[in-house]
Amino acid sequence: MKRIGITLGDPAGIGPEISIKAFAKKDLYERCQPLLVGDACVVEKYLQAHPELDLKINVVEEPDQGKYVYGTIDLIDLKAVDIDQLAIGEVSAMAGNAAFQYVKKVIELALDKKIDATVTNPLNKEALNLAGHHYAGHTEIYADLTHTDKYTMMLADGNLRVVHVSTHVSLREACDRATKERVLDVIRIADKACKNLGIKNPRVAVAGLNPHCGENGLFGREEIEEINPAVEAAKAEGINAFGSLPADTVFSKANGGMFDIVVAMYHDQGHIPLKLLGFVYDQEKQSWQAVQGVNITLGLPIIRTSVDHGTAFDQAGKWSASELSLENAIDYAIRLAENS
Repeated sequence: MKRIGITLGDPAGIGPEISIKAFAKKDLYERCQPLLVGDACVVEKYLQAHPELDLKINVVEEPDQGKYVYGTIDLIDLKAVDIDQLAIGEVSAMAGNAAFQYVKKVIELALDKKIDATVTNPLNKEALNLAGHHYAGHTEIYADLTHTDKYTMMLADGNLRVVHVSTHVSLREACDRATKERVLDVIRIADKACKNLGIKNPRVAVAGLNPHCGENGLFGREEIEEINPAVEAAKAEGINAFGSLPADTVFSKANGGMFDIVVAMYHDQGHIPLKLLGFVYDQEKQSWQAVQGVNITLGLPIIRTSVDHGTAFDQAGKWSASELSLENAIDYAIRLAENS
């Protein structure tokens, strides 16, 4: 079975809770060898509060020292947290630094071929930057530490998969980044990602930037000058690409099975349809019924999947957070590792 390195995430957020809930399920050990990277003191604090789980921690220094049996959480302890100083549900430099160290460690393990894939729990960008690690998020950390220039984010939930031409930039800058070169790079990455998931001849849909794809230049010329030429170049390379297609309908078509993946032009264009499907709020119970979906960084020399939600400081410590997205991320990591 594939060995999967899982970060604890920001220790003040819901990462520890959903990690423990995932490790408490026997079928996880039937699918992979899960290895947690974090702080043993944080995990122990939650386990002491929930003795009914009957889980034990096995601290290891190297992945091959793990037992990988149900009932035991194999964990590399980075000792980055003073448990007496940790304020659950609050932003802090200590927690931000700890989250960064966990990510750095799993990247090193993957580059050294000691694990087959990495899965990340959520970190808090403010805490990360307070700790002196000036990144916009996980994606940028992975790109920097793996020396990767061409990469993109993919979100997935069920039949719907979305990759992005740009993510954590202003909307004004996102428009400038929708160049032929960048769109073509993302189409190539999207095609390769689908093949790595076992899809033999992926159908890659490319969304337009402007309403109605610009209506032949009436509402903008980016489709004419940048996006459509990228689609034609991809077709010339043998990629089964379609577009540009109006963004207000292309995601529904992909979710219905017409396309295997959609290239979105900017962050919210791709995130909104995914989270509309995967995030289900129960108005009657005043709580989230489901929080699922996966965030995957493509173009890296290693495999990285992640939950598709944040640290949820408002839920931290309440034992109410859903582990569904983490389970989805682990399943995608296994699938990618088996096809790589």
